[in-house]
Amino acid sequence: MDRTQKADAVAQLNGVFKEVGVVVVTRNLGLTVAQSTVLRAKMREAGASYQVAKNRLVRLAVQDTDYVGVDELLTGPTALAYSVDPVAAAKAAIDFAKTTDKLEIVGGSLGSRVLDAEGVKALAAMPSLDELRGKIVGLIVAPATKIAQLTTAPAAKLARVFAAYGDKEAA
Repeated sequence: MDRTQKADAVAQLNGVFKEVGVVVVTRNLGLTVAQSTVLRAKMREAGASYQVAKNRLVRLAVQDTDYVGVDELLTGPTALAYSVDPVAAAKAAIDFAKTTDKLEIVGGSLGSRVLDAEGVKALAAMPSLDELRGKIVGLIVAPATKIAQLTTAPAAKLARVFAAYGDKEAA
């Protein structure tokens, strides 16, 4: 890479760090190209991204962002998984790390809070943002559904009573 390519890579990574909700640092212990392709596909499905970048460039890119603490995790052959959803990247990385011993979770950062490997595992165990939104919508809709049932119940009871009197007189 020449100097301009490095500057562009740092600017691109800095933009990523300003937009994402979580960054997971992984250590690549000899992933094959096929395994790396599968990992990237799983990340995309989860709404996350996986990128291999030089540690020096990442250290420059995290300056002036909430992810400054990540630079202490950058030793050896590392790669970054990141997503806007605070759970997606962690969940996808942990799920893939369970299938192979060639990907090690080093740690990560949730905003300005630096996480160790156990913290990333705990984050991955949480429900995703979409699941939480679904639960909130369910909680909001439930009272409205009950109110609708309560307002229609008396009318339904009256209709059944009138139908019973009508059947009784017809007989």
